[in-house]
Amino acid sequence: MHIIELNPTGTMNLLSQREVGLLRQSSSSQLYQLFRQCALAVLSSGSNTDSVEAILGQHLDFEINVLQRDRGVKLELINPPEQAFVDGELIQGIHEHLFAVLRDILFVAVKYGDALSSASPGADLTDIVFEIVRNAQAIAPSQEPGLVVCWGGHSISDNEYNYTKEVGYRLGLRGMDICTGCGPGAMKGPMKGATIGHAKQRLYPKRYIGLTEPSIIAAEPPNPIVNQLVILPDIEKRLEAFVRMAHGIVIFPGGVGTAEELLYILGVMLDRRNDGLVLPIVLTGPESAEAYFTVLDDFIGATLGPEAQACYDIVIEDPIQVAKTLRKGIAAVRDARRLSGDAYHFNWSLHIDESLQQPFVPNHENMAALKLFKGGDRGELAADLRRAFSGIVAGNIKPEGLSAVAKQGPFVLRGDAELMAYLDKLLLQFVDQGRMKLPGSAYSPCYRVER
Repeated sequence: MHIIELNPTGTMNLLSQREVGLLRQSSSSQLYQLFRQCALAVLSSGSNTDSVEAILGQHLDFEINVLQRDRGVKLELINPPEQAFVDGELIQGIHEHLFAVLRDILFVAVKYGDALSSASPGADLTDIVFEIVRNAQAIAPSQEPGLVVCWGGHSISDNEYNYTKEVGYRLGLRGMDICTGCGPGAMKGPMKGATIGHAKQRLYPKRYIGLTEPSIIAAEPPNPIVNQLVILPDIEKRLEAFVRMAHGIVIFPGGVGTAEELLYILGVMLDRRNDGLVLPIVLTGPESAEAYFTVLDDFIGATLGPEAQACYDIVIEDPIQVAKTLRKGIAAVRDARRLSGDAYHFNWSLHIDESLQQPFVPNHENMAALKLFKGGDRGELAADLRRAFSGIVAGNIKPEGLSAVAKQGPFVLRGDAELMAYLDKLLLQFVDQGRMKLPGSAYSPCYRVER
């Protein structure tokens, strides 16, 4: 048995007796099991798998305990994954991430508890998102705008990964910070590239923010470059944190998770209450990804119309142009925020509809009930398309989705023939290009499209 005790890093050094009690090891303690799962994901950073079951199954003897000491709190790791250590010493970035997990899970449990699920949409949920990222010290109120959110798949080719690094490098040379979903692939590449750009410009310290949530963290463990890890309670609050903190967004090739993110921001941009919103959005990839973006753009045009397509630029095989576009766009963001009096660090004036804030439970009943029909409100359609992709993400990698599909078969998606034809075409391309699972993994569809 391998046992190691860790001293705290950052601000998480004191806990109350109540907080320690909440995390007592117990098979019946949901909070402890959540903490264990997230901690194991952090310790598994760099593993070549996107299977929650595989990670948990390989480490059945792993446990983590919170120890209350007179001088503060410690973490006790029992049989942790060996890959988290170098010559017997835990990698410092992983050490920090473990205490970030402890901080965020406890903060949400103690402050909100059961009230989280009953919070009213709108200002109440936005306040919760703000308080979580503020508690994690991921807010930088004194800094000029310069945070670029990068979205893209964890399952991408080497060519696409190298392209994300080059874009990150060009952003780093221009002093921009990076925020991603914190995992591998297109979430790691921009951070890795930006570190070189920042180093060349002697820019220290810089921010590499990773936003994740418990149901996906095991499938997409945080990469060690992340120096500010934040765990939001669910995908909807994670997406809201992205768009309220962002000064610009870059979208790389990906799968259904990336499509979900794109549809989320388009749902926000198409809201008439956000007319005049300044937020540069660039879809980009190497030349080999041009067909991917063509199909994605066609899908957006066919479902949400030209107004949605006008919300973003597509740049192929030109990292310098991407960086220049973001730099110019962020300058416009700064000017717009200054004129409106809105905060640089958190976009309070952004309106996010209830349909994009309410957590979506990915089960067969809810997936079948989605209204995937053209002709109605585009914002509502964007929200339902976002939910459809969110459900497929769950069926691919999240424990609750995997369990539901295993018991009841694939999720069924229904809608009008034209829209479903475009949806089917897009999803088939994701499958053909290996964007549903890690390269080399066999994919069994968790969905069925009916027209």
